[in-house]
Amino acid sequence: MPEIAALVGDAEPAGGGVTLDLPFVSENGSSVPLAVAAEGAGVRALHVFAPANPSPQVASFHFTPLSPVAAVETRIRLNESQTVIAVAVLEDGALRIAEREVRVTVSGCLTSAGTYAGDSLFRARVRAPGPLAAGESGAVLTMIGHPMETGLRPGPDGALLPKRLIERFEASLDGEPAFAADLYRSVAADPYIKFRIAPRASGRLALSWREDTGHVVTAGADVTVG
Repeated sequence: MPEIAALVGDAEPAGGGVTLDLPFVSENGSSVPLAVAAEGAGVRALHVFAPANPSPQVASFHFTPLSPVAAVETRIRLNESQTVIAVAVLEDGALRIAEREVRVTVSGCLTSAGTYAGDSLFRARVRAPGPLAAGESGAVLTMIGHPMETGLRPGPDGALLPKRLIERFEASLDGEPAFAADLYRSVAADPYIKFRIAPRASGRLALSWREDTGHVVTAGADVTVG
């Protein structure tokens, strides 16, 4: 697949060390729960691909010393039954790969995301971990109201509806980068991301979601250590 070839180049990804969890059968391909994790220290990024989707690249998750546990949960769209692929990139350049077959009953890439009116569009929700010991890892849960319109779905007049995506999510703690994600057409509506942070001290967690129009939504939460 060109997208994976562009990522790995001539390197040969090795199996093992990456866990990719999806349901064996999904009744609704428009919102399929996905959990991906890579073992050990030094994981720089996790990339997820759905080769049978119109846009195979699903998401890329980027880790820092403040997110040393490379584990993410989200929801994705699957166009048809296929094998989903996750590639982990380590700091030394090594690559690890995992695959998981998913059977899809109803295609999810052309399904309507519904109506977004009033305060539902761009409504951000955040749940930070409770008090942590210094260096302890805790889960951050985030979601934002957004249709993630793919640009591939026809409207009432038959013309394709314009693409409208949240394309970048970033998290920082007192100004220090903690975690980031690049999101593509295959991320489900109302993007949900669960990731882990290991703060060294109490601070303010700042989150931002950037739409492809350039519009940015921000939110925050306090993180307590001690």
